[in-house]
Amino acid sequence: MIVRKHFRFTGRVQGVGLRYRAKYAANGMGITGWAKNQADGSVEMEAQGPEEAINRMLVMINKSDYIVIDSIDSCELPIKEGERSFYVI
Repeated sequence: MIVRKHFRFTGRVQGVGLRYRAKYAANGMGITGWAKNQADGSVEMEAQGPEEAINRMLVMINKSDYIVIDSIDSCELPIKEGERSFYVI
């Protein structure tokens, strides 16, 4: 089942490769969406694809010596038809 989720990561998440790690994981799993740094030091991300693939993507993002995620807030969103890739903003 395809889902779209919005995530907000806090912790040591900027300047440590989280967005590019997310893009790499997403591209390998057929997930679309985006990741973006926020002014408050958090990273926001939307990911669309099979829920199991999104969960694996989150595990892959968290497997880094540099990224330290203190919290992840998430909510489900409506599917975006026609989205074809995952990009870093």
